[in-house]
Amino acid sequence: MRRDKLKGEGLSRLLSLMERLRGEGGCPWDRVQTLTSLTPFIIEEAYEVVSAIDSGDTTDIKDELGDLLFQVIFCCRLLEEKGEGDIFEVMEHSVEKMIRRHPHVFGDTSADTPEEVLKQWADIKKTEKKGKPASKGLLHDVPHAMPSLMRAEKITGKAAKAGFNWPDISGVMDKVNEELGELEEAIKANDTPAVEEELGDLLFTVVNAARFLEVSPEEALRKTVVKFTERFHYVEKKAAQKDGLSGCDLEELESFWDEAKALEKQKRTQKQDL
Repeated sequence: MRRDKLKGEGLSRLLSLMERLRGEGGCPWDRVQTLTSLTPFIIEEAYEVVSAIDSGDTTDIKDELGDLLFQVIFCCRLLEEKGEGDIFEVMEHSVEKMIRRHPHVFGDTSADTPEEVLKQWADIKKTEKKGKPASKGLLHDVPHAMPSLMRAEKITGKAAKAGFNWPDISGVMDKVNEELGELEEAIKANDTPAVEEELGDLLFTVVNAARFLEVSPEEALRKTVVKFTERFHYVEKKAAQKDGLSGCDLEELESFWDEAKALEKQKRTQKQDL
């Protein structure tokens, strides 16, 4: 009972805090924000949550989740000020939607595997859209604000489900090689607009390959960026023992890079042996 009371008090305190920040004599910055101006902060906070999860630091995870929650509270406050809803309406809508989309839990249908749940979820979403204004196209509903790799994956997936797809991975890889060749031609021609276009085509095709291989391109690239960053930090530390990065030639920097890779491999081997 005490815990339930504290939960309610926590939400009340957050709402009161938001009201104070937006009210007369509140924060000048908070008072001028709009849903549109908050968009980049919502995206940034979501990524910081992911970064905290990657770190495995529970304190950091809770801190970043709190920041993201604050953005949700902020958006709900803006809706309330316009008379278009509030946090309680948003919460109730979420509860109703989740119950509706989990009939295997709250209803009389069954779904015994994650795949069956996803299929059922997609079917329910289609049903929910009936009666709403007609979509402008199959791909129109994919959010424009998504990171490009994630959006490309979503778009190619939707097109594939509609039958616009290669029969197997070999066709995709042939297309990857074709696009790579076209990029090389554009580079040789020193045609900057064509280079940009062909590079985009190559990236898009690689996303298709990732989808066929059931690998998230966003997640794969994110992990590679983390790996590159860690290796580069090692190179920086080694170079600092001499004359810094600018004081080392390329051969030395590459040797430091190879050392970083060897250490990674050694750590992986040690983990596997545990």
